Amino acid sequence: MEIEKAELISPREMDAAEGAAINALREQSRIPYPDPDKWLDEKLSRNFVTMAADAVINWGRANSIYPCFFGLACCAFEMIGLTQARFDISRFGMEIFRASPRQADLLIVSGTLTWKMAPQLRRIYDQMAEPKWVLAMGVCAISGGTFRESYSVVPGVNRIVPVDVYVPGCPPRPEGLMYGLMMVQNKVKKSSVKQAVKARMAELHQQYREFPARNR
Repeated sequence: MEIEKAELISPREMDAAEGAAINALREQSRIPYPDPDKWLDEKLSRNFVTMAADAVINWGRANSIYPCFFGLACCAFEMIGLTQARFDISRFGMEIFRASPRQADLLIVSGTLTWKMAPQLRRIYDQMAEPKWVLAMGVCAISGGTFRESYSVVPGVNRIVPVDVYVPGCPPRPEGLMYGLMMVQNKVKKSSVKQAVKARMAELHQQYREFPARNR
């Protein structure tokens, strides 16, 4: 049987063929591909949403609130129960309870506040960064509860810090606290960054004007 001999290609012919292929590809690359704008308009209409900056910022704040636990009495057990798997507040983005007030923006006061503990509550509130919110949990935190007439009990934490949401009960169930957290979210979504900055600038300006009078 006769074996066919393979045709041998010289290096010069191989270089010529390779150069011709490269030149053809170069000539082809000079012709632009058809790129109509219709597909771009369709993708932009599907992926871009126009809205106010307040809406975007408030949406992020409302769904990433870091609570600062301030458990004082029996209401604290219901607050702790809210973090367990049965209620799972991680659905609201609030499962990370911060021990440091500098990393929290929601102060949950749960339980009976005494006058001896009041300075610590105010100190923690002052150490929290703006913007911040306060939730009073239980009748003892709201109005002193059954201990209102006691000489040592504060008749409502709103005497010490401003309160945004009240959750009544003695103690309120975790579902009640969950509803209170939803009310905090609604309040956050309705806030305005522009108005908050304007109010803060006016406050700083007033403090600057009063500074010489206070330090004479």
